[in-house]
Amino acid sequence: MGQLVGIADARTARRKSVLLRLDPRLYNALAQWAADDFRSTNAQIEYLLHKVLVDAGRVSAARTRRSQPRAERA
Repeated sequence: MGQLVGIADARTARRKSVLLRLDPRLYNALAQWAADDFRSTNAQIEYLLHKVLVDAGRVSAARTRRSQPRAERA
C-alpha cells in the first residue's frame, strides 16, 4: 500500500493544481466542447491553454500526447 502512495505522489509532483473560478456559462460551454472532443473539462482547458501559449510563442510547438485530440493519437 505504501508503494501506491509513492506512485501517486510522484505523479502529483509532475503536475500543478490550480483553483479556477469560471462563470457558469463559460464552464458549460467548455464542458460541452470537451464532451464533443471526448475530453474531460480539465483536459480541454489544458489543451486550450497549451494552444494559446504555442500560438503566442510562449512555449515550444512540440505537442504532448495530452494536448492532442484523441482522433490524432490513433
